Amino acid sequence: MVTVNLERPTPATPPVVPPSNRQKKSRSGLGRGLGPGVLYAILAVLILLPVGLVVLSAFTSTTPRPGNIDLTGLTLKNFATVFGPGAGGAALNSLLVGIGSSIVALIIGGFLAFVTARTNVQAKRFLFFVGLVPMFLPSYVGALAWSVLGGPNAGLLNILAKDVGLSPFLNIFNTPGLVFVLGIYYAPYAFLLIHASFSLMNPDLEEAARIHGATPRTVLRKVTLPLALPAILGAAILIFVLTVENFPVAQIIGSAGGLDTLPTYIYRLMNSAPARGNEAAAVAITLVVIVVIVTVLQRRVLAKRNYTTVSGKGLKLGVVDLGRFRTPALALGVVYFILATVLPLLALLFVTVHDKPYISTILGSFTGKQLSLDAFAEAIGDSVVHRATINSVIVAIAAALVGTILSFIVSYVVNRSTLPGRAGLGYISMLPLAVPSIVLGLGLLWTWLILPVPVYGTLLVMIIAFTAAQMPQGYQGASSSILQVHADLEDSAVMHGASRVRAIWRITVPLLRVPLTSTFLLLLMLSMRELTVPLFLFTTDTRLLSIVIFDDFENGVLQQSAATSLVYCVVIFILAYLARRFGADSSSTR
Repeated sequence: MVTVNLERPTPATPPVVPPSNRQKKSRSGLGRGLGPGVLYAILAVLILLPVGLVVLSAFTSTTPRPGNIDLTGLTLKNFATVFGPGAGGAALNSLLVGIGSSIVALIIGGFLAFVTARTNVQAKRFLFFVGLVPMFLPSYVGALAWSVLGGPNAGLLNILAKDVGLSPFLNIFNTPGLVFVLGIYYAPYAFLLIHASFSLMNPDLEEAARIHGATPRTVLRKVTLPLALPAILGAAILIFVLTVENFPVAQIIGSAGGLDTLPTYIYRLMNSAPARGNEAAAVAITLVVIVVIVTVLQRRVLAKRNYTTVSGKGLKLGVVDLGRFRTPALALGVVYFILATVLPLLALLFVTVHDKPYISTILGSFTGKQLSLDAFAEAIGDSVVHRATINSVIVAIAAALVGTILSFIVSYVVNRSTLPGRAGLGYISMLPLAVPSIVLGLGLLWTWLILPVPVYGTLLVMIIAFTAAQMPQGYQGASSSILQVHADLEDSAVMHGASRVRAIWRITVPLLRVPLTSTFLLLLMLSMRELTVPLFLFTTDTRLLSIVIFDDFENGVLQQSAATSLVYCVVIFILAYLARRFGADSSSTR
């Protein structure tokens, strides 16, 4: 059988001409600019546009709305509020609270990070859990619990003191009380970031100092702490800004004692009649300038020294012998565990099972029929709580995963590459820290109402909003880890034929498994704990557990709010355990 080919004959393939040097440079330049360009586009939609709408509101007499963005009525009158007595007093209070709570959090978190990562402390696994467990209790839930515990008149601890014949001794509604509550609930952030740094630190440097006659205290002061400086400074800035901008805790603790901070002052401006959103935005712009200055100073400090401690050599962590301090170190961890977790949870539990909203005696409540589980049953069987739980888990996991990946990519480009325009990506990533969540939430609301993308009213807008709001935390966590992994490890793989992406995936990512998992866990907890940002974005079908708790508390349903808070804490604990169990290297806690 003869087959006749009726197709048009294929022309001869022309010889392949290698590209010229000019073409190579053109393609190389296009490739070098494309990566940062894509990241700039993503961060512009996530961060710059919402912040830009807030800035526009600060310089206009009307707030941006769909179909009503006024660019003609520009004014500086809104900034008169910044220099007024109300804003000045609130700014001073915020400064004192931010510095005080940052010091408390760094001391607690840094201590637990050091003893669990580098020492032979007793019950190391338990102390590692102690360092994380306050994250299972959102700060505003902890503030609610401590308002129940430490109220000057009806606080449970003061009532218990009366039961045993003592005078009331505690008032949490003041500046020290606010510093205390914020400090103990933001200590886990310092613990996570600093623990990752200690876990990657090369013990040969400390051993060399000991061989040359340095005492353990000198080694700690001259070698260990300076090498951990990126993580310490990153944690300090993160905690300072987060505590300065924290609205729920300041509202619960500070407002009850007549203490105004910048977030509560902004909240009052935005909820006054008529709303003064433009003046609130002007106050927020002031915070933007302050935090940008702090971030620039931090980068300059880190740029003066080399903090690389992981290289091609084998790494085996050294163990510091605490000697007689082993038991006191464990005792300090137990005290923190009681103050941050045990007492607050017991307070929520007691309020939940008590049959009356007002409690006159603690000991007497266990002798009569004053305890009931009805509030628990109502919370567990509530369809609203069920739906809110599912929404919270979906949003938290998705936002943490997307945030970790995006943060790692941006941090790698900024700290490891030589691509043009990379430095600006870091500044944009840190920008949400400077905008109070209550104002950023409005900016995100305006953004996704204006953009022609139908995501408002869905869980996707929550995921996008959380990714944007928590970009600084993810970026800071990824950066502090990347700075400690030497580029020679990747370069060696590339020289042996691996692509840069493959080298990152096979070399850098495995080395950063523990700190990246810590970053994921941090973003997961932040997403579960977030209250202020979703306040402006949720609908009936997209309510989260934090919204349900806040609504119950605002409506005066204290028992229902306490019961839902306990369910909330259980969900957060389960998520944190699963993330740590299947993601982190368990050997790091040994």
